[in-house]
Amino acid sequence: MKPLIKVMLSLATAFALTFIVGRVLGILTVENVTHWLELAGRVDPLWLAGTVVLLLFLDLFVAVPTLTITILGGFFLGFPAGAAAAFTGMSLAAFSGYGISRIWGDRVTSFLLRNEGDRLDMAQAFSRNGPAMILLSRAAPIVPEVTACMAGATRMPFTRYLGYFSLSTLPYVAIASYAGSISSPESPQPAIYAALALYAVLWVGWYLFRRSSRKIVDS
Repeated sequence: MKPLIKVMLSLATAFALTFIVGRVLGILTVENVTHWLELAGRVDPLWLAGTVVLLLFLDLFVAVPTLTITILGGFFLGFPAGAAAAFTGMSLAAFSGYGISRIWGDRVTSFLLRNEGDRLDMAQAFSRNGPAMILLSRAAPIVPEVTACMAGATRMPFTRYLGYFSLSTLPYVAIASYAGSISSPESPQPAIYAALALYAVLWVGWYLFRRSSRKIVDS
């Protein structure tokens, strides 16, 4: 399990650096994202949908406020159009990360783990724990991108990854975008409650997952 944690932490650190750089430079802040979506909405709904897709796709390269964009997508586009745009953007990011890592992931893991036995242990550990990690990946920023890259690097069958990704992302997108569609600046409570509920459920899931993993290790 330690090799898997080492690789995932290394990837998470790399993604986190993009977030820090973005914050320092003032790029992709919540205020900027809201402004861009408002501008796109004034031009055409298709431009607005395309902006949502593009911003969420960029999450693979520069950490963006995913939940905020999804909620705003629902607010500006309505439901289900906002959900469709958000799911498309998240899918493009995830599948690109999977594909890139499937092609070049061996080079990264070989650099981080010089011992072949450690690389085998990493692959086996992700095979056991990866499905739960993917299902719960929306609990925190960066984790969806890390799990997508790990799935590709460890050669998880794409159809299997697609299934777990969809089970994780579709409810998340549907709830967040719908909450955004029934919210307004004067009444933001649905969006706030949806965000709190999503994170609460996902974090409870992570707690139960970690607890069950410890029991398996101890037994």
